Amino acid sequence: MSSADEILDIVDENDRVVGQSPRGAAYARGLRHRCAFIQVRDAAGRLFVHRRTPTKLVFPSLYDMWVGGVVGAGETYDEAALREAEEELGVSGLPSPEFLFKFLYDDGAGQSWWSAVYEVRCDLPVNPQAEEVAWHDFLPEEEVERRLSQWEWVPDGLDAYERLRAFRTAG
Repeated sequence: MSSADEILDIVDENDRVVGQSPRGAAYARGLRHRCAFIQVRDAAGRLFVHRRTPTKLVFPSLYDMWVGGVVGAGETYDEAALREAEEELGVSGLPSPEFLFKFLYDDGAGQSWWSAVYEVRCDLPVNPQAEEVAWHDFLPEEEVERRLSQWEWVPDGLDAYERLRAFRTAG
């Protein structure tokens, strides 16, 4: 099954399930769905950063400071966060990511999804999926900050990163 055929729960503005749709159709029709964003740090506190492959359905070839993805139909955010983190990092036995907050991403052009934000520490050697990750590294946060204006980042990930900074400042 291709990723475009994966079935997603479609949700309303309050994150209540109102239907289901294949992923490709949900993207094409701008149907609101659910995603999990997981910030991964290594033992030294560096952030996992990667460039997406050119074959990704959304935001191909852009940089991202998150792992994660869509929440499948009937799946919880927590289940999706652990599944996506292990899949994208190419590891098993990762601790359950810690939920931080949730927000509604809306690009103003018809693309919108509920986004649950998590963090996890990964002390395991990573072997990211070649189908999803074209390049990766663990970078100090200061370097990520410097690269924000130099690299083209996924817009939802950039929004989540800004919200996480505000969340940590307020907390």
